Amino acid sequence: MTGGSAAVGGLRVLVLDDETPALDELGWLLRQDPRIAEVHATDSPTEALRMLKEREIDAVFLDIQMPGLDGIELASVLARFKSPPAVVFVTAHEKHAVEAFELDAVDYVLKPVRPDRIAEAVRRVLGGTRTDTTVDQVPVERGGVTRFVPISEIRYVEAEGDYARLHTDAESHLVRIPLSQLEQQWAGAGFVRIHRSLLVALPYVEELRVDAGRCSVVIGGRGGQVELAVSRRHTRQLRDLLVRDPRRSES
Repeated sequence: MTGGSAAVGGLRVLVLDDETPALDELGWLLRQDPRIAEVHATDSPTEALRMLKEREIDAVFLDIQMPGLDGIELASVLARFKSPPAVVFVTAHEKHAVEAFELDAVDYVLKPVRPDRIAEAVRRVLGGTRTDTTVDQVPVERGGVTRFVPISEIRYVEAEGDYARLHTDAESHLVRIPLSQLEQQWAGAGFVRIHRSLLVALPYVEELRVDAGRCSVVIGGRGGQVELAVSRRHTRQLRDLLVRDPRRSES
């Protein structure tokens, strides 16, 4: 049985990493934290599942790349528990951040771990709420650093194969997530498809242009205007959405 409130005196934690030095180091750091009551450790995902069924565990600190069942797959299994433990990913690979937060992870810590960073992860676990990045922010990676870009700052999104490039006023970021998935997730934030390879944020649309039967939109922002083509298939829907947008009727 897992989940539920923390044990009296502190959290009950399970640490999972297939590399012994990393497992020992993380376990040691957690044991130094006075907010931790119990630390259980294993290098086997199968053993981790057995321990989770036999013990009360409040949080799991786990690696991602492991033989057999990897960390993302294990977190997917834990999410189906009646009372799932909080999940903190501890990994050397920043490229899985989007997948991690889609699984409602509390935190995503990059190796080599630092005591202050682990302490912050424990604080987030005790806070009792997941990081709400799928609604308000999107994690992006650059130079080994994961940062969070507010979705409200993204003007448009461009498909690049199985990836998507997010364009803000000042820069762009490549994330490993299909455009179709972003279209579904960000519809409530005002994003609409205008082309098979483009999503635009309606608040940034300044003009809808039609010339010789071809339609385009002008995207504004501090970074200057950008004109993007609108396919015939999406022209009517876009025009209707712009007409119904209450922010435009008030202006």
